[in-house]
Formats: sequence, structure tokens, C-alpha cells
Amino acid sequence: MGGTSELQKLRNYMKLKKLSTRLLDNKSAFLVTHEANLYYLTGFPNSEGTLFITREKSYLLVDFRYGEAVKKSVTNCDVVVYERYYTTLGELVKKHGITEIFIESAYTTVRNYSLYKEKFGELKCRITANDTLDKLISNLRIVKSSDETAKIQKAQDITEEAYLELLNIVKPGVSEKELALELEFLMRKKGADGVSFDLITITGKKTSMPHGVPGDETVKNGDFVTFDIGAVFEGYHSDMTRTIAVGKVSERQREIYDIVRKAQLCGLSKVRSGVKASEVDKAARDVIENSGFGEFYKHSTGHGVGLDIHELPFVSSRCETFLSPGMVITVEPGIYLPDEFGVRIEDMVLVTKDGFKNFASLPKDLIIV
Repeated sequence: MGGTSELQKLRNYMKLKKLSTRLLDNKSAFLVTHEANLYYLTGFPNSEGTLFITREKSYLLVDFRYGEAVKKSVTNCDVVVYERYYTTLGELVKKHGITEIFIESAYTTVRNYSLYKEKFGELKCRITANDTLDKLISNLRIVKSSDETAKIQKAQDITEEAYLELLNIVKPGVSEKELALELEFLMRKKGADGVSFDLITITGKKTSMPHGVPGDETVKNGDFVTFDIGAVFEGYHSDMTRTIAVGKVSERQREIYDIVRKAQLCGLSKVRSGVKASEVDKAARDVIENSGFGEFYKHSTGHGVGLDIHELPFVSSRCETFLSPGMVITVEPGIYLPDEFGVRIEDMVLVTKDGFKNFASLPKDLIIV
């Protein structure tokens, strides 16, 4: 990750001279500004940088605040410290005779797009804002290297260690907000750079909300508590969901939990190279639908994870992507009964030729604390 190979692969697309169904001439360039993509291609985390890629050379443009640090760490492209961004970028456009620049449509604001058109229109350089560049980078990032999976595993290990420690304070009277704050503190204490997303630590009837927000509600005896949590380590995310019970459970709670657990295991059983992502979704969804609770399972079964918490491939009924070794996906079916409770169980796994490697080591049997 962040080495010569990732950037070279992207430049190799230029040498093919064809992207999707259109020809790419020798005077085209790529402009990368999304922080995760910059990190992936250069190894340097910088939300203010710009990577300008031509057939001949690649340039990382930064202002003086980052110049010294970038020059010490980035070796796979030329580092340019600018005073005036558009002036410097324009000089590179003229130097290489660039007539078209592809930008990341998903991460470029309307304002910046207008500025690019204005500045480079004067140089007779066209700005192309379709999803061409986005897809090229996504298709590179979709398969993880061993270095990337090691960082994802570390993020998962931190998450599990913090979660197991947190279980010691889960009891009647503790609030959802307290659980979220303590969990983030524990993750950072154990080496996380941050959390993967706003942690979901919800209890009681709120567990029927797939993305419920922790509030002042407190845990009560007989409640389910849902933890949808993850940590970030060196830019890479983890994602895990566990649902536990406090004190006791009803027969209905246990029934729903067992159905979701079975669905999750069936989804996992489908994961291997050569299987469509939609088949994983179907395997999990069929269990829930055949149990009579299909109307209470509305979201997709999973998604890719890496430098972003949600990335390709998406594990849904409409995704025709074939899984291949190196992809990292989640499998997270759930049942959500309005004004009652909900259950979700989620693991993050690495696709292999014959199956998968589970990043999570925690059991899925119902825990009652």
C-alpha cells in the first residue's frame, strides 16, 4: 500500500490508451484529491494534497505546511511544494501538453469543478468529471495486499480487546452515551488512530433501529444491547457487530437471535472466490425470509472495508461482482422489530480461493451479562 506498484498500476491504464468504451490519448492526465486515495497511492495521509498523474511522471502537490514531511516519506513520485496551487498545476499541464484531465467525480465539489473548468479552460484543457477515474481506483483498492490485511486485522484486534473490556461495565443503569465514550477511549488507549464511524451502542427498543444513535437511554434488565463498532489503525478500518442480552432473555428474543445467527453463518458459508456477492446476500436473506421475518430485514448483507468503512464490493441482491482472493467484506444480516428490539451480527472476512479468513475471533453464541 502506498508504494510504487499501486501508482504504477494506475499509470498503466494510460498506456492501454482505452478506458471503458472510449479512447484515451497520450495527453490525458489523472487528478486525485480524495484523502483515502492519496494515502493508497502515495502512503502519505494528507487531506490537502493533490496527485497529478501523466503518462511520463507523477507529482504530489502540497503546500508548505506538509512539504518537509512529504519529501521525507514519499518516494514514488515527484513532490512539488506550491505557493499558488492553480499556477503550479497549470505549469505542469503546459509542461506535459495535457489536453484532458480526469477528476474523481464522487469527491469533487461543484465549486472545485467550476474552478478547474475555468482555470484549465484557459489552457484549452478539458475537465472530465464522469466516474472513470473513480472506478479505476476502486478496482485497484478492491483487492487488498498482505500489508493492508495486516492493518485491518490489527484494527479488528483493537476493537475486540476494547469490546471485551467494555463488557465489564455493561449493566442496568449505564447509558448508551457512556458505553460509546468508554469504548472509544479504550480503543484509542489500545492503539487506534480513531473510530471507524460514530459507534453504535444502543439498548432496548432502540436496537430495532439499524443505525440508532447512542443517547441518554440506560440499559435495563432484559434488554438487548447492540454494538456496531470499529477502530482505525494506520488508515484501515474494522467493522463488527454483536448483540448481547442483559440479565435475562425472553423466548422471542432468543428465537430472533438464533435466526439471525443462522442467517449470518449461512451467508458466511457462501463466501469464496468465484461466488457472486449477490449469492452471499441471498444465502443469508433466505434464512430470514423462510422464517417469516423477511419484511424486517431491509438492508444489504454487507460491504467492502478498507481505507473507507464502506467500499467495493457491496454484498447486496443487485451486486453481480464475483468475489476474488484479497477482497474484504462484511456479512451482517439482521432482524429489526419496530418498537420491540433488533438483532444484528456482523463479521468482517477476507475472501480466499477456497473460502474465507475471519478477522473476528469472538463467538456468536448469545452472551448474557
